[in-house]
Amino acid sequence: MNILMLTANDPAGMGIAFCRAINRLGPHQCRLVTTDVCYEFHFETDLHVPDREANAHEEVRELLHWADVVHFHILADDDMRIGPLRVGDHLDGKLVVHHHHGHPHFRAHPDLYRNKYEHLGRRVLVSTPDLRQGLPEAAWVPNLVPLDTPALAPAAPADRGQGLVVVQSPTREDLKNTTTLQAAVKAICRRRPELGMELDLVRGLSHRQCLARKQRAHIAFDHMQGYYGVSSLETMAQATPTIAGIDSWCRNHIVEFTGCKKLPWVIATDQPTLEKQLEALGSDPAWREARGAASRHFMEQHWSEQRVLDRLLASYAAPAPWPSAVSLSTGGVA
Repeated sequence: MNILMLTANDPAGMGIAFCRAINRLGPHQCRLVTTDVCYEFHFETDLHVPDREANAHEEVRELLHWADVVHFHILADDDMRIGPLRVGDHLDGKLVVHHHHGHPHFRAHPDLYRNKYEHLGRRVLVSTPDLRQGLPEAAWVPNLVPLDTPALAPAAPADRGQGLVVVQSPTREDLKNTTTLQAAVKAICRRRPELGMELDLVRGLSHRQCLARKQRAHIAFDHMQGYYGVSSLETMAQATPTIAGIDSWCRNHIVEFTGCKKLPWVIATDQPTLEKQLEALGSDPAWREARGAASRHFMEQHWSEQRVLDRLLASYAAPAPWPSAVSLSTGGVA
């Protein structure tokens, strides 16, 4: 099966992560086309249109002919244009999938997208369970991280930072409870100065640099919006205890996916519980190390790339949410 992924910017590097995992683990092939850069994270690319000569649209035209599955990320759709080429003019006979990653416009107007996909008979995926609340017909395919990558390996205790480092890497601080985190760490520093707690906010760095900073931390904070981000997956892979505000909806989805009822996240839902969890982790090195080790074990046993890819491929083959969608059983995919 040939899979072509199309997006403007790569959402948290998940486009290239899925593409590389599919190609490495086989038996399918995947290509990724990107047209823009939203943040200077310097994710690796496959076919990045600005890096090509004027004939990029011809390369994309050939890939569209090659593809069995056309997999749009974020808000990309049929109207995506690359030079004179309009993608929607080359979709006949393809299985077409739309994969949402929490763009603010999608969150604010889920019915607009739902109506469009129902009209077109398209399959829809979401990257986190909370997005299914706005579009229940969507299938949740978790994000993945390559656990064998050295940058995602657990650091030896001696290689972590001095003192007690709490890390967060917020792309948008207004959406990631960063102000609350700052207030919580400040309160703990006043109350328990002997802990030597310090906050490392990672901003404006490449993804490689960001992972290196995270690898040095003792505690990680994702956010308290009810779900989790790629940041959680990265720090748990690094065996760092990770705090997030996982709600019951998200938890139930994760339990169903992993088959594991005991999840590794340290739960905090507001500033008082965040302070409590930060102080508890900071005061008890043995518990902190145990939660970090359990996080890495959880990722290895329950969140491997293969497990996620199995779910992605199953979503391609599953019955379509709307009858007019192209299906594997009717010849949409070889």
